[in-house]
Amino acid sequence: MKQPTRILFVCHGNICRSVMAEMMMKDMAAKARRESDFYIDSAATSTEEIGSPIYPPARRKLREKGIDPGDHRARQVRRSDYDAFDMIIGMDGANIRNLCRLFNGDPDGKVFRMMSFASSDRDISDPWYTDDFESTYRDLRESLDGLMKRL
Repeated sequence: MKQPTRILFVCHGNICRSVMAEMMMKDMAAKARRESDFYIDSAATSTEEIGSPIYPPARRKLREKGIDPGDHRARQVRRSDYDAFDMIIGMDGANIRNLCRLFNGDPDGKVFRMMSFASSDRDISDPWYTDDFESTYRDLRESLDGLMKRL
C-alpha cells in the first residue's frame, strides 16, 4: 500500500492561514475521496499562540464555506518535522526564511511557498493584520487547487 503524502502547512501563529489551509486541504481530499492519500497538519514558526484554538474569524470563514474547522490547537514547527513531512509549505517569505533557518536550509527540496502552486511568488497575506479573510481564503483555494493537481 502506498504511503500517504505528508503535508505540513506553516504560518506565523498557526491560528489563521496555516490551519485554514490544513482544513481546506482535508475537505478537498475528502470530497475527492482521497483522504488516505494524504496526512495533513499545520504549525507555527513562532511560540506566540501555542495551544490556542483557531482564530474566531478564520473559523467563521471556514464554516461560511462549508468546511469543518475541526478542533485545532496551535503548535510550533519542530526540527524533526523536516524528516516527518514530504512537503512543508510556508505562507510567506518570512515563514520560508524561518523554516530554512530551523532546518539548516532545505537540502531535500521540501520547503515551498504556498502561492507557488498558483504560479505566483506572492505571499498569502496575514488576515490577523488585514482582517480580510475572504482574500486569504481565495488565495489559499487557488493555491490548493494547484497543489491537488500536482499531487
